[in-house]
Amino acid sequence: MTGLVAAFAEAWDEVRIHKVRVIVSLIGVLIAVAAMTVITALGDMARQANAEHSERTSGRPATLQVSAWTMDGSMLPAETLTDAYAELVERHSVAYSSVLSNTELRFRLADGTEPVWTTYIDRSYGEMHRIEPEQGRWFTAADERRFAPAVVVNEAFHQRMGEPDLRTNPTVVIGGERPVRATVIGVTPNAYSDEMPSAYLLHAHQAQWGIQGLYPIPPMLELWVPPESAEELTGVLTSDLAGLLGDDLQIDVYRIDPSDFDVIDGQLQWVIRGVSVIALGMGALGLVNIALVTVRYRVREIGVRRSFGATSGRVFFSVMMESVFATAVAGLAGVVLAVAIVENVPIEELIGGSVTDVPPFPVRAAVEGLVAATLVGALAGIIPATVAVRVKVIDAIRF
Repeated sequence: MTGLVAAFAEAWDEVRIHKVRVIVSLIGVLIAVAAMTVITALGDMARQANAEHSERTSGRPATLQVSAWTMDGSMLPAETLTDAYAELVERHSVAYSSVLSNTELRFRLADGTEPVWTTYIDRSYGEMHRIEPEQGRWFTAADERRFAPAVVVNEAFHQRMGEPDLRTNPTVVIGGERPVRATVIGVTPNAYSDEMPSAYLLHAHQAQWGIQGLYPIPPMLELWVPPESAEELTGVLTSDLAGLLGDDLQIDVYRIDPSDFDVIDGQLQWVIRGVSVIALGMGALGLVNIALVTVRYRVREIGVRRSFGATSGRVFFSVMMESVFATAVAGLAGVVLAVAIVENVPIEELIGGSVTDVPPFPVRAAVEGLVAATLVGALAGIIPATVAVRVKVIDAIRF
């Protein structure tokens, strides 16, 4: 036990005495560990941004869309469809669902009346599609009992209104045979820079106030269900809706969110891990080169130690542990540097996306980087340690 402790102490003394050599040899490892951790953090952020973008456009995993059409192209009464959809939701105890239909409504804006693309939805739609208003709020249960309809609009619509303060409860008139004054309660970001005005309106309000669009579209149903049940529910919902509406209809039930996202996500993780390994390998290569050169310059020192009775095992262990100690310290410094970069650099802007649920710092990647650096130190130390063991006392005298 005393010999083992002495070997550790000897290795640490060598690291402490040769600070400059150690620092020069470990810069590559430090940068590699920091890069490995930062790359993983960037990858996690990119994956999260990609997932959130997918959920905003297509719904969360797994989102099923249900629709029914007549064979001759005629439209089913909207009330018949919504009643059947409600029965499906209740029968299968789906926690998040929304009736969905689109049309154009004439809104009286500050610069005139204009047809605006409008989506009729239920309030669960916001949770299903990660809709986060940047001003105001999304629909709540209380909005369904309002004495006037409420609307959530996008930035383009809000700008056309003159950008009123939502705390003043601004209103906008929905034109038609029976004009209705609605209150704007929220503003969502534009999906792209030149997006046209658009609005969300509760399906219950559309029915309550008889708001009619420029052209009718049969309502559809969206359901947020467990991914493992999506395939089974597809067939069950088709059968159930046919039983409610009749077999002479075309009934479509399909998953609208990308079901292969996990595959893409897994491939991205492998790419990130591969880049990290390459970075760490480059750092290890530099460490081995410097260590080999250093051992050749330490022939006299190693020979003197052998002449005083140091065994081959003692010399091997000492030289290898120098590398292990040094790379462990470099790995720790790399993790600290990575934390400073991740916490202070606006990574969200670098990846060019908006992230609502920011992933936590990748502690796992930091631990992996620290362990990998230590293992790299052990592997990189084996070669110079093997060279050191072959040094003989006569070589030290000749040197």
